Amino acid sequence: MGKITKIEAQKRRGRYNVYLDGQYAFPVAESVLIKFRLMKGLELDKKQVAAITTADQQARVYSKILDYLAHQLRTESDILKKLHDLETPEQFIGPILQKLRDQHLVDDHEYAASYVRTAMITSLKGPGVIRQHLRMKKIGENDIDDALAQFTPEQQQVNAAKLAEKLFRRYHNQPLMRQEQKVRQGLLTKGYASAIFDQIRDQVTPKEDPDEQAALLDKTAEKLWRRYRHYTGQERVRHFKQGMFRRGFDLDRVQEWLDQHQEGLS
Repeated sequence: MGKITKIEAQKRRGRYNVYLDGQYAFPVAESVLIKFRLMKGLELDKKQVAAITTADQQARVYSKILDYLAHQLRTESDILKKLHDLETPEQFIGPILQKLRDQHLVDDHEYAASYVRTAMITSLKGPGVIRQHLRMKKIGENDIDDALAQFTPEQQQVNAAKLAEKLFRRYHNQPLMRQEQKVRQGLLTKGYASAIFDQIRDQVTPKEDPDEQAALLDKTAEKLWRRYRHYTGQERVRHFKQGMFRRGFDLDRVQEWLDQHQEGLS
């Protein structure tokens, strides 16, 4: 049994040192001080001291989690990982998580909704990529579905159109058919449904420049025709056409090029 003879504030805000019988005994957080009604003159036995120090250990971990939450929204899986990183005793984890839930400091449903709102405004990610991110955060499928309901088909088309225009500019020096293939694949990679390109195609596909496309075909055809010079006759033509098709050129236009250059080809 020991009697509290002094309680003094530490330099660190919200922390106190407790003295028993004139000797320093243990530190406590302000919340623990209040919870156990610690005051000068109160007598404590070993069991009570053990309960107080355990509560203080939990309070210190909780304080670190509050600091962790101060910078941005976190999921329960984020907090659980942080608790493990802090080497938190297993018996503390459940109560800390429940306290955070009760105080609405952690809410996976709200996290998902907030993430989708932010992604819609600040990025061109499609629903598939957003869903995958939330799954990695171990958000439940129902919460993900509710959050993605904000990302309406109309808004998806708006964002997908912006992304498609950006991709068309990136691939502008390729055959138009290849440009469309690249853009379609880019939209899929960013998490948009396969049908969305068809929905926005007329809106985003740049007007073809016949002279630019003809010059690109001519340059590529001359290069490939030389590359396949070790073939002869129809075998050379076949490899040439396959190579041009893989690069996104229309085979009718490739044939026209062959017909126009037939006499000069060697």
